[in-house]
Order: sequence, then C-alpha cells, then structure tokens
Amino acid sequence: MSQYQNSNMKVFSLNSNRKLAEEIASHIGLSLGKCTVTTFSDGEIQINIEESVRGSDVYVVQSTSSPVNQHLMELLIMLDALKRASAKTINVVMPYYGYARQDRKARAREPITAKLVADLIETAGADRVITLDLHAPQIQGFFDGPIDHLQGVPLLSDYFEKKNIEDIIIVSPDHGGVTRARKMADRLKAPIGIIDKRRPRPNVAEVMNIIGNIEGKTAILIDDIIDTAGTITLAANALIENGAKEVYACCTHPVLSGPAIERIQNSKIKELVITNSIPLPEDKLIDKITQLSVAPLIGEAIIRVHEEQSVSILFD
Repeated sequence: MSQYQNSNMKVFSLNSNRKLAEEIASHIGLSLGKCTVTTFSDGEIQINIEESVRGSDVYVVQSTSSPVNQHLMELLIMLDALKRASAKTINVVMPYYGYARQDRKARAREPITAKLVADLIETAGADRVITLDLHAPQIQGFFDGPIDHLQGVPLLSDYFEKKNIEDIIIVSPDHGGVTRARKMADRLKAPIGIIDKRRPRPNVAEVMNIIGNIEGKTAILIDDIIDTAGTITLAANALIENGAKEVYACCTHPVLSGPAIERIQNSKIKELVITNSIPLPEDKLIDKITQLSVAPLIGEAIIRVHEEQSVSILFD
C-alpha cells in the first residue's frame, strides 16, 4: 500500500488528459479522486466532486489543449468547487499551458492572453501551478503564487542518448528555441545549429538560412510545441537539402492540428519524438511518431511538492 493512500493528498482529473492523470496517480500510488463533469444542452459545464476534500492537498490534472476553451472552463469551475469545499491547498497540474504563445504585445492593440489565463486560474482559487515547458519561461512571472516549471529536455535527451546516434548536431528551428537546443546539446555533448526563419503571418513559416555546420551530420530538431508542423517540416527539408545525413525531430507538446500529420508523414523527418502532455488520437500515432510519458516526471514533482522537497533536482 502506498504511503500516500491514507494521507491528505488527492489527485483529480478533468477531461483533457485522463490517461496521463491515471499514470501520474499510479506513479504516486493513488487512485484518482471521484468527480463528474457534465454538460447542459446549451454547453454549460457542471462539476460535482463526489468525495470530501476538506483539509486535503488537492492536485488537479488538466491541460488546456483542444478544445482549449472547454478545458479552461472545466478547470476554472473545478477550482471554484474545491475552494468552496474547503480544500487545504489547490494545486493545478497543467502539463500543457494553452494560450502561452500570446505572451506579449507583438503588435499594437493585441491582448496578452497568457497573463489573462494566469489571472483567471489564480482568481478561481489555485495556490500553486505545476507545468511543463512553457512556450515562454517569463510566463512564470504572470503568476503571483509559486509555479514549478518542469522541463522536457532531460526526457527527450535520454531517449536520443540511448539510440547511440553518431555525429549529431542539435538544431533549433528558430532563434526563440536556442536555449532549449543548448540544454539538449550540453546533455548529448553535441554542437548546435540554428535555422534563421521569417514568419510572414501566424502558422506560416519561411526558412531562410542555416547557422552551423550540418554537412554529413545527423540533425535533431527540438521545439516545445509542434502545431501545424509547417516550421518543423520546412526545417527538416532544408537541413537535408543543405547536406544533413538524416533528420530526427522532437517536441514536448504535440498539438499537431490541421495538416500536421500529413506534413510529417511526407517530410524528410525520420522519427518524431513527442511526450503525452497532450493526448493524441490513435489515427495520429503514425509509424514515424514515438511517444514518451511525462507521468513519472510530473508524479515525482507532485511528491516533492507534497513532501516540501526540492523540485529543481529533477532537471539535473
């Protein structure tokens, strides 16, 4: 029997990624808490927590993945329910933080939606947020309470290390991901390359120049989010055209919307390595895709938060 079975720790899951939530709870040694999410015919969400949470340290697992607004509202309503049910602490476990790409005013009269979502979560009752690979690390500053920002790079790096690929180069598909690429390169003791690209409008990428020596090397592209896969597939094709031997790609959050799967299937990418921070339907799990579980990482982070131990040790 788990040492947490009779503790005041409870883990609940809403509808965004129940399979991952079950894996996280299993890693901790708990069963998921009982709650139901129902929808009225007009689309209103109703949540009922079916066990006492009074005085409990509650962890709610919910990504704001597609349908984003439905999952965000589920989370906000659950937080309100927990607050009114006298939970001792309310911890949001958000493997994928939606709206993170709207983290600044890129043009006049634009909202900063990532900040708005942080305000909503805190106002609804969250005491702490545990999340994974925010699109922009400064989003941590949008929260007034504690936030534990976990990283997917160690998990992805370990996978490639076990493949024993020779003569690799880690490539960032844009300037914004250089820090991430550097972390992976340090772990794999490899050089880095950068693709200098220009994006004329959202979800449209245009490859420009490749910085770094890729001739005859095996390139590993790393990104945090792959959405329509335009950037990553253009990058892979450009690397092959410029002399790379073969191209692998990896990311933490496989949004993979619209034409993404078709683009990956038809691209020069040999293998795409993703995590299960966002659930993928069976028809999207093509042969080229390998999925790794973040459940042990998140489960360990929850245990460390509960035991008031260091979480940063998980990144080392």
